[in-house]
Amino acid sequence: MWFAVFALFLTVLGAGWLTRFVPTAGTVWMKPLLAFSGAYLFTLTVTHLLPEALELRPGHQVGYFVLAGFFGQMVLEVFSQGVEHGHVHHHPEHSGHVGQVPFMLLFSLAIHSFLEGSILIKDPLAGDVNHNFYAILTGIALHHIPAAFALMALLRLRLGSFRRALPYLLLFALAGPAGIVLSNYVVLDQLLGSGLYAALLGLVAGNFLHVSTTILFETSPDHRLNVRKLLATLAGLLLALAVDVV
Repeated sequence: MWFAVFALFLTVLGAGWLTRFVPTAGTVWMKPLLAFSGAYLFTLTVTHLLPEALELRPGHQVGYFVLAGFFGQMVLEVFSQGVEHGHVHHHPEHSGHVGQVPFMLLFSLAIHSFLEGSILIKDPLAGDVNHNFYAILTGIALHHIPAAFALMALLRLRLGSFRRALPYLLLFALAGPAGIVLSNYVVLDQLLGSGLYAALLGLVAGNFLHVSTTILFETSPDHRLNVRKLLATLAGLLLALAVDVV
């Protein structure tokens, strides 16, 4: 369990640290990574999270939580400006926000990350999530790499230095681990014994569906064949499907 906590924390820190060495403009690796993570996350959601939520709470109620997660993510993105999709904002000076900390952006990203971490429960009663715990953890961690990179790039441009931006990156890095700790050590019995975990899975599944489909559509906005992105998408799909075989 603590491996998952440190894995998410260090993934965000490591991706943010990359902005010291990798230019934020022209990051050719970003779109293939986004395509890979989007396909991986979408496949895991459809093949594992949604079926598990429906198994824990049969009926149509889970669908309401999926819808709430999907459209709730749309609201969060009004404030996050698409950073969770790896959107790097290169010219904050044009928006008049130089020197200002984007607290609403940070808050929306923290909620997004906290919810993702909260479904990672290592307990037999968590069913498919417990069985494929590390596969789902991998999908969340991969998704956090471009998000953390984009966030740190924006913070550095606004605040003028890596040192001033680092404390706010740490807040984002702690959100996912906080969700893991809360679900596994504070409210575990309440989640698994009341049907709330199924609702939470539905909510996060809707969240993942919005994020992953947006990523996949944005990586090919002109609908032209891009072999590199196509291969990355297929790799993410096949890797997620291989979870059932392992």
